[in-house]
Amino acid sequence: MAAAATHFLASLTPEQRQQTSFAFNADERLHLMIKAMTEPQRKLARDLLRAGLSQRGYLTATSIMDLEAVLGEIERLQRERNPPRQGATTLVRDPEKYFFSIFGTPSPKDTWGWRVEGHHVSLNFTVVNGTLVAGSPSFFGSNPAEVRDGPKKGLRILGAEEDAARALLEALDASQREKATIEKVAPGDMVTMNKNDINPLSPAGLMADAMTAKQRDLLMKLIDAYAGAMAGDIAADRMARLRKAGLEKIAFAWAGPVDRGQKHYYRIQGPTFLVEYDNTQNDANHIHSVWRDFNGDFGRDLLREHVKSMPH
Repeated sequence: MAAAATHFLASLTPEQRQQTSFAFNADERLHLMIKAMTEPQRKLARDLLRAGLSQRGYLTATSIMDLEAVLGEIERLQRERNPPRQGATTLVRDPEKYFFSIFGTPSPKDTWGWRVEGHHVSLNFTVVNGTLVAGSPSFFGSNPAEVRDGPKKGLRILGAEEDAARALLEALDASQREKATIEKVAPGDMVTMNKNDINPLSPAGLMADAMTAKQRDLLMKLIDAYAGAMAGDIAADRMARLRKAGLEKIAFAWAGPVDRGQKHYYRIQGPTFLVEYDNTQNDANHIHSVWRDFNGDFGRDLLREHVKSMPH
């Protein structure tokens, strides 16, 4: 990962580097878009993205970026049918409107981080002492959730995240499903939204210790739909943390109808992490999903360990 980031930075002009490279604790203000990169620079940016994600996660991220072209066409047709009022802002959908930022100096021994940000993609990586890597918050969205017309008809970029949850829900008996269902109406969006710091939500839903072995296997497959998007070491760390904290302490909660095509929401919460998913906008054809670590977002717990173990 450090090598990929170093190669990417080395390819930039001084002006581009000012838009990309920041002090580790800085709040970046300038950004370098993919659109402003040369083709060799774009390849190196993609190499960095590959370093943080699994092959599946990389395909998810790049497919979401490409989906902006589909969304742009959908919205163009909507404007033709229903012209916006005069002076209304028209959003520009652009598959190249994604930004890469690097914090600190990439090194196999030091502390640094990087981020890629844009519509429906927000990925954050923190490296401490060159070996400890945190990969949260990680956010993926998809609009449309299912492409219903055109050359990409049938495409469901985040289909696994919905299908795995439904497989678990359908495996529950009536009393378990009643316990798992926390609301008959899904919330309008994720409960935690885009907060930098989050705390565990109120306990709700069906606990894993109230599931059968088969149901727990389905729960773990659902969790893997999220953890498995990350590079192998990050995914393994996520799974090790939740196992250490106790699989039996994980809760699955659902809100909304169970029928496909209806607005729905679910979350998975354990002592160390929270997954949220909603599909409520655009007539239940617009997904938001996120993985949050209560102590590890932006590498906070790793940084605490670093400060304790190293003189400052």
